[in-house]
Amino acid sequence: MTALKSLIPMVEAAWQGEPAALDRLLRACQPDIRRYAYRHCLSSDVDDAVQETLLIVVRRLRALRTVAAFSGWLFTVVRRECRRLERRVFGLDALEEIRVEEWLATRSDETLRIDLVQALESLPAHYREVVLLRDFEQLTLHEIAERLALTIAAAKSRLHRARELMREYLIT
Repeated sequence: MTALKSLIPMVEAAWQGEPAALDRLLRACQPDIRRYAYRHCLSSDVDDAVQETLLIVVRRLRALRTVAAFSGWLFTVVRRECRRLERRVFGLDALEEIRVEEWLATRSDETLRIDLVQALESLPAHYREVVLLRDFEQLTLHEIAERLALTIAAAKSRLHRARELMREYLIT
C-alpha cells in the first residue's frame, strides 16, 4: 500500500470528517484498491469492486476504532467485495459456495483448465467473443461495445448470458 506514514494524516483528517481529506484519501487509495482487487476478483469484477470499496470507505470510515487499522480494514473490504461480486456472478449462495469450494478442491488445475476450455468452446461464437474480450483481454464493457458495434447494455447482456451458459455447462 502507499506509504502508510503518508496516509495516516489523511486518514485522520478524513476520519474526523474533513471532506477534502476524504477526497485526497480516496484518490490516494484507489490504485492500491485496484491492484488488490486484481489479485482477489474476477477480472470482470475489478471495476465494480473498486467502486464498491470506495463507497464503503466513504460510508464507514468513521466506524474505524483506530486510524492505524485503516490499511488492514481497507484490504478486508476489498476482499469481501470481491467475494460478494463473485457469488453474484456465479449465482452462488453461501451453501453453494462451500460445495463449489469442495468441488474445486477435488479437481487438479489441469482438469479445471480443460473444463474451462470446454465450457468456452461450447459457447456460440458471439458469446465466446464477449467472454474472451472481457475476461482475457480485460476490456471494459464500453470498449467491448465499441469493438463489437453494440450498445453497452447489449454487451452487458451478452456477457451475462455467456456466463450463465458456461455455468450451466460446468455444473452439469
